[in-house]
Amino acid sequence: MTDRNVDLARLRDNGSIQCQVCPRRCVIPPGERGVCDVREHRDGELVLVTHGQSVSAAVDPIEKKPLFHFAPGSEVLSVATRGCNFACDFCQNHAIALDGERTRERSLPPSELERRARDHDGIAYTYTEPTIFFEYAYDTMQQTGAETYNVFVSNGYMSTETAERLGPYLDAINVDIKGDQAFYREHCGVPDPSPIYDAIEVLADYDVWIEITNLLVPGENTDESVLRERMRWIHETLGPQTPVHFSRFHPDYKLTEVPPTPLETLERAMTIAREVGLNYVYCGNVPGHEAESTRCPTCGHTVIKREGFSVQSYDLEDGACPSCGTAIPIAGERWTRGAREGRRRLL
Repeated sequence: MTDRNVDLARLRDNGSIQCQVCPRRCVIPPGERGVCDVREHRDGELVLVTHGQSVSAAVDPIEKKPLFHFAPGSEVLSVATRGCNFACDFCQNHAIALDGERTRERSLPPSELERRARDHDGIAYTYTEPTIFFEYAYDTMQQTGAETYNVFVSNGYMSTETAERLGPYLDAINVDIKGDQAFYREHCGVPDPSPIYDAIEVLADYDVWIEITNLLVPGENTDESVLRERMRWIHETLGPQTPVHFSRFHPDYKLTEVPPTPLETLERAMTIAREVGLNYVYCGNVPGHEAESTRCPTCGHTVIKREGFSVQSYDLEDGACPSCGTAIPIAGERWTRGAREGRRRLL
């Protein structure tokens, strides 16, 4: 597939602009902003007020995103702006996503972001929702060369038009699928999560490497039949090689009365994913858990050993398990030099 010239803002007959970046498709009168609070109607144009204005920039291991099968052991320059198109009551980044003051912002235009990224392996648009600072990310992506990868850490709530525009430039994405429709309505302020699945399919058509995260909130999105249905969708749509991360919930923001996810809940979810036929299933936010590492689905040999976000060993031969020869899907392998050399990222 090739890049398409997609118009992401439409001027309406009444003088308003309809934003096309995410499925909310906000209709914005002159001088007003959309739900994300960063897209403003100015003189007949839709302006991203946070373009080039970072509220957070740091260097992370790619495993922190989490991306476990994309460029293992590489390091990534992570960047975020304020704003979000969700209103999650459990948001762990609410201080910058929802309450970010202008005084926090620092100028970091695409040219400077690209220059800084040359000291690392790639750029991650993360922490807050990168869809709502699409133009900033897109302009940066167009300036990066083949030596720098570009990844999104996203809620996936983007329009298919945005996904089409991103497809040719995005190397990998981790999408956090949070629950069923009732969960999205109650906890995220989103009426219908189905556009997330549509966007994932578009990105898959562009061969973007995709990993899925499921944050499990006790008693809220842990119904086994719903989890099984979602795992089947991943298996049937994206394939059994798709990495799935089950992440432990910790109380935060407005959802502080719910306890952390029991370990048995996480392990039951992993069992369901494996029963459906997914080969690479991980446990997140549980330091030291054996499911932090990648094992060969055929013989069980540990091919990538992790402790937390650190790659301890990388044992692949020509992309295959050295014990039985099973091919292990690793994307972005040209950036895995750090893992192969056994370097640790002290960040």
